[in-house]
Amino acid sequence: MSGFDSNPFADPVDVNPFQDASVTQVTNSGATEIIGDFNPFSATETGKKRSGATIPISAASSQPAILQTSVEPSAQATAAHGQANLIKQQEELERKAAELDRKEQELRSQATSRASNVDAKENNWPPLPKFFPVKPCFYQDFEEEIPEQYRRICKRMYYLWMFHSATLFLNVFACLAYFTADTAHGVDFGLSILWFILFTPVSFICWYRPVYKAFRSDSSFSFFFFFFVFFFQVAVYIIQTVGIPNWGNRFLLP
Repeated sequence: MSGFDSNPFADPVDVNPFQDASVTQVTNSGATEIIGDFNPFSATETGKKRSGATIPISAASSQPAILQTSVEPSAQATAAHGQANLIKQQEELERKAAELDRKEQELRSQATSRASNVDAKENNWPPLPKFFPVKPCFYQDFEEEIPEQYRRICKRMYYLWMFHSATLFLNVFACLAYFTADTAHGVDFGLSILWFILFTPVSFICWYRPVYKAFRSDSSFSFFFFFFVFFFQVAVYIIQTVGIPNWGNRFLLP
């Protein structure tokens, strides 16, 4: 009947799993003393795992980190700097303009002095003796009248005119010798004298003097006149080199 004395509707027996004899034995032993005071996040335990000692935060760095910020110039400073640059550029331009004006004034004064000197100075070309009845007709001085950058080419044009005159003079002797060998060629001798008398002064006046004046005063009209006359004379000499008989050009041809 004892089995039927239990009430099936009564609360079940509260069974505590930790009341087990094996668990109670471990709990009552000294393991709780070892485990109970263990803190995994403590500095002591962390130091034991690493090096056994802790480094204070203040020892890591003595100064705090500072972020360097760039300082931008203000609008007023930028405007002042730009204005200073403009003033400097303006002074440079004014200095160059003054230098150009000075050079222009020097060139004008030199041109004026040259013109006055030409009018005042005595003619020295052609260089004739003082007792000669004919006086020099032109004034010529490369060092004084011709600018340095044109002096060399102007002298070359003068040497070219001298070579041209010497060629005409030698042509007279060649035609004279040709006339002496054959009296039928007297026309060549006469024309050679005419070419020498005509072309020597005409070439000096018509193309050498214009180019001299052009280099002296930088005259465009003188340059134009020189090229026109010089081209005409070159054309005449080209025709003479063809070998037309009785033209008085024995020295110019073989």
